[in-house]
Amino acid sequence: MTNPYTTAPMPPQPPLRPAPKWARKRYVLPALALAFFIGIGAGGASGDDSKTTAAKPTSASPQPTVTVTTTAEAPEPEPAPTVTATKTVKVTRTVTATPAPDTATVDDDSSGADVYYANCSEARAAGAAPVHRGEPGYASHLDRDNDGVGCDS
Repeated sequence: MTNPYTTAPMPPQPPLRPAPKWARKRYVLPALALAFFIGIGAGGASGDDSKTTAAKPTSASPQPTVTVTTTAEAPEPEPAPTVTATKTVKVTRTVTATPAPDTATVDDDSSGADVYYANCSEARAAGAAPVHRGEPGYASHLDRDNDGVGCDS
């Protein structure tokens, strides 16, 4: 009995030979023909009027050169007269009095030490709305759009 999973041996193949000369020419000759036609097309694209005009030799003839220079002397302007201005200054002295010590109670909201508003309705009830950033009672939860003004609507 023979094994059905074995493959049949391959027949021997002839050795590889180089391609014949006609096969090599079928690539070279069309490429040369294409290059030839591209060259003709590029040479003919220079323009129709370039074929009819011939270059005419010109000889350089000497031409006289005229140079004109002018010098103008302007008189120096006289300096403006010197103006002296005198200004009288009156000095005043401002004295600021120191404020009297605060006698407010600890429960007063105007002290600003520990002011906290849970929501904007509390700040409006206390008369503090809108609350600006840096003022007592400002907190980020009161500022919805983060523009520095709490309870602004």
